[in-house]
Amino acid sequence: MNYIKYIALMTVLAPLHVLAQFNTDRLLTMGRSALYYEDYVLSIQYFNQAISAKPYLYEPWFYRGVAKYYLDDFAGAESDCTEAIGRNPYVTGLYELRGLCRIQQKNFEQAISDYNAALHYDPEGLNLWHNRALCRIQMKDYDRAQAEIDTMLQHWSHNARIYAMQSEVYLLQKDTTKAIASLQKSIDIDAYNGQTWAMRSMISLARQEWKEAEGYLDKALHLMPRNGGLYINRAMARFNRNNLRGAMSDYDLALDYEPNNFLAHYNRGLLRAQVGDDNRAITDFDFVLKLEPDNLMALYNRALLLEKTGNPRAAIRDYSKVIDEYPNFWTGLHQRAQCYRSLGLTKQAEMDEFRILKAQIDKRYGHQPRLSKKQMRKRSDEDIEKYNQLAMDDEQEMEHEYQSDYRGRVQNRRVGMDYQPMYVLSTEPQRSAVRQYVAYDRQVDSLNRVLPAEQHLYIVCGPTKIQDPTPWLKRDKSSAVACWLQAAWQAEQDSTDVPLRTANLLDNLTKAIGKAPGNAYLYYNRGNAYVQCLDHAHAIDDYTRAIELDAHLAEAYYNRGLARLALKRESEAVSDFSKAGELGLYTAYSLIKRQRK
Repeated sequence: MNYIKYIALMTVLAPLHVLAQFNTDRLLTMGRSALYYEDYVLSIQYFNQAISAKPYLYEPWFYRGVAKYYLDDFAGAESDCTEAIGRNPYVTGLYELRGLCRIQQKNFEQAISDYNAALHYDPEGLNLWHNRALCRIQMKDYDRAQAEIDTMLQHWSHNARIYAMQSEVYLLQKDTTKAIASLQKSIDIDAYNGQTWAMRSMISLARQEWKEAEGYLDKALHLMPRNGGLYINRAMARFNRNNLRGAMSDYDLALDYEPNNFLAHYNRGLLRAQVGDDNRAITDFDFVLKLEPDNLMALYNRALLLEKTGNPRAAIRDYSKVIDEYPNFWTGLHQRAQCYRSLGLTKQAEMDEFRILKAQIDKRYGHQPRLSKKQMRKRSDEDIEKYNQLAMDDEQEMEHEYQSDYRGRVQNRRVGMDYQPMYVLSTEPQRSAVRQYVAYDRQVDSLNRVLPAEQHLYIVCGPTKIQDPTPWLKRDKSSAVACWLQAAWQAEQDSTDVPLRTANLLDNLTKAIGKAPGNAYLYYNRGNAYVQCLDHAHAIDDYTRAIELDAHLAEAYYNRGLARLALKRESEAVSDFSKAGELGLYTAYSLIKRQRK
């Protein structure tokens, strides 16, 4: 009899098992499809569901790691790879992806450990050899890197990338002759690799062989036309060949591809000043000073231009900041004195002129010498006397191209550092094309059961659709839902007394929490209220409590990350942003990328 019951039970359960298997396979298929079309946020949601259904499978962890990698969430991707390896330690790709994640986090030693493990299972993996050698280079272990490159050339003697990497090691070892020979071999094998021509140009730039450098950069840009750094380098070569128009054009192109590039704005500003395009030169220096407000070279150049364009008061402001830092900068004192005299401030002008006279400086003042090809400075050189010299990077670094077969990118969208809004009660539900999360509270549900359909309340993250909560408050003014409604409504009222409004908000939320201590949204909201008071420590405590009550509350992770950033707890903040992104709040990936930079 028991045997018959067992057979009957298996007959019932078998279709359920097959259905569960089918559903998981379908989720993985849809997730991989979303990956293929670079819809990374959506793919993560599919893999989340697969992990919830079958957490012991390694594939959904791995694929979710791939999606996070392409969203620049390298810490989150590494964590998912580690989970996948724990479930199946024999898959080469898992170690390869984790190695790439660790490289992006500058953790080269552990990346090498991953490539060692991957090569154990796939000793002929060229990408694995290539990336491990690049890690050795990053760790300045040049001898072992060169030894591994020699081994690679025994197996892949006609691979152009290996010769290019060998050339880099020779350069780092200051052996330019061998570096050029290796680069030439790379070019002979593959003349269509832009990185190789870029490397060749760097050698010529270092040797001040401007004509040759420009030629090599022409070829590199033909193959990699969207690389802003190459345009900046070619501008340097053109400037030193007295081709100012060509240099200006290259800076324009560089900024088309890299709008925030410091060197391009700074040097273009100097060139514009040189040709009399003063107002647009000021615009460039304005941008530079937004990036680096204390850059005294930019301040002084802007001051000269402001004086020249008839704005002596603004020029005095900039001159004064420079002179405060360099009190013996006589040229700056002379320029400021001229501005004072133009405004009729004779006493201030004479004080500056007396300081100059006392130092017995015999120079010509107020004349900005023309730029010459000898006038170039390293970016870190802060000698204020070099204010009129073009700047260049201290070191020309190679751009390493780590090899990977993995291929949208929402992290490139610009977002502010604003906190996510409070969860409020609304008469309209919230919908998302990405997130599957449905906000739920037992007490709100109980209230909806006795309300007419048109008065049903929904929990939403954002502004409430209720203009006046009175109809709901009439039912029960003392419940947690009533306190919640009152708090949300008061928070949206205009008030000039912000501290009082915030104090009332905190009071209402604390009362609501006292009546419903298991409501995650109330803790989350109070965390937002604490943020308004700049009390980030208490805000973090409340966000943490909200997460303990509801581990799928993406906004709580997001806001806790911002609060942790405010307290300089960067690594914890990135971890929170990673979790928020995983749960579908994709703007978190922009914050991860910004924090990495």
